[in-house]
Amino acid sequence: MLALIVNPSSGGGRAGAAVAAVSERLREHGLEHHVAIVESLEQACEAARAAGGAGETAVALGGDGLVGALAGALRQSDGVLGVLPGGRGNDFARVLGIPLDPVAACEVLRTGSVRRLDLGVVGERTFVGIASCGFDSDANRIANATRLVRGNLVYAYGGLRALLRWKPARFDVLLDGSTVTMIGYTVAIANSAVYGGGMLIAPDAALDDGQLDVVLIGAMPRLRFLLALPKVFRGEHVKLPTVRVIRARAVEVSADRAFTMYADGEPVAELPLKVTVEPAAVRVLVPSRHVPVPLGGAAVGSDR
Repeated sequence: MLALIVNPSSGGGRAGAAVAAVSERLREHGLEHHVAIVESLEQACEAARAAGGAGETAVALGGDGLVGALAGALRQSDGVLGVLPGGRGNDFARVLGIPLDPVAACEVLRTGSVRRLDLGVVGERTFVGIASCGFDSDANRIANATRLVRGNLVYAYGGLRALLRWKPARFDVLLDGSTVTMIGYTVAIANSAVYGGGMLIAPDAALDDGQLDVVLIGAMPRLRFLLALPKVFRGEHVKLPTVRVIRARAVEVSADRAFTMYADGEPVAELPLKVTVEPAAVRVLVPSRHVPVPLGGAAVGSDR
């Protein structure tokens, strides 16, 4: 039995609009299911815990924010999480090779296999993808607030708007006990490789290695930063002299001014804070045969 957990307002209403077609495809596959309509991440987590307790697979129809929340609700349990992309970036699905169309992704619920994956943890919040702050804090805030731009182009819009007023910040980053001080743009703490609708920010990050890839993007002129942005979609930015990647299990971040940490596109905490990895924390239905989804591919709606 599947518990299809949906916030009908996700993706500007597109996730809710997909429920009928998804239900029809699940019936065609002979998969019994029921739909849980939720209005908040808290309600979604309650529905996931109830599904896990009943021996059902909790299926997130939404974006990475919803997936990360449900993963946290099921962490260190026998519960299984399924993913039907319906958000803006759908980067967790990209990395796993799950089709970005939610109806097509129903095939994974029928034929997929269960795999234990790591989770990132910030306080009481969990994330499946990437937590970041600094320039990313401003870009995420702008992207989440806009209603003028749809799909994953909203990240480019948020980044360009943020760049207009950006001033470099000082970050002190403690990685497994060793401190790195940086003046620059962004601290990205990656459980997965991709964020922002296909940006390969941490190209060597893996969902099952028990580590976090910490990407430090140092100071550079705005024009050089802008010209370097296309490199992120190929993972080539890590070759720049102003970019460092360090692996750690625990990361503490502080800055010389206030920033909100965003994870899976959602605001999760204010700096200073600590991020850790929880290895093999959640059981996820993934394609039996991994077929990577092209980076920068089509995506819709909100991250929830």
